[in-house]
Amino acid sequence: MLTVILVRPGATSFDDDGRIKGTLELPLSDCGVVQAEKTAVELAEMPIECLYVAPCMSAQQTANVLNERCGWKIKTIDCFKNLDQGLWQGKRIEEVRRQLPKVYRQYQENPGTVCPPGGETLDTAEDRAKKGLARLLKKHRQGVIGMVVPEPMASVVKHLLCSAQVGDLWKSCCDDGHWDTIQISQGQLVLA
Repeated sequence: MLTVILVRPGATSFDDDGRIKGTLELPLSDCGVVQAEKTAVELAEMPIECLYVAPCMSAQQTANVLNERCGWKIKTIDCFKNLDQGLWQGKRIEEVRRQLPKVYRQYQENPGTVCPPGGETLDTAEDRAKKGLARLLKKHRQGVIGMVVPEPMASVVKHLLCSAQVGDLWKSCCDDGHWDTIQISQGQLVLA
């Protein structure tokens, strides 16, 4: 059996303000550093073989905090790059809800049907993540690995690993600094 520890990076100033960060490069806020340190304490005893990390600054900084405490090997994985939110990046979620109520609701209820202007669809991000996860799961059939992935891409990864609903991506955008454990039995998951 393979155990995946899926870690969300600590918060950035955009998360603290309820803004959409998408693929913008933002450092951890003071709150985000505290969240990363708390996660490091909680996971310190986990026998993680390798920590696979999204290329964004907040994920990299979170991984560095984890590495300082736990000494895990870190590898950056481009397939975990966050969902490109196009022209929505930098806007407050509340602003999008007010200006585009129908699109906001549609993205909340069925995110796969919405493409932010100048951004990417959920299907495109899911295909990217699926390819990378297939390689990782071929390499790691048992043991424990970690992944540091920002939201909403972390919801996509969780969906692919355990058939969970992607859920409300607006809500997930502000879901920082926590982690999930996902158990994968050999032969249980097929990513094509």
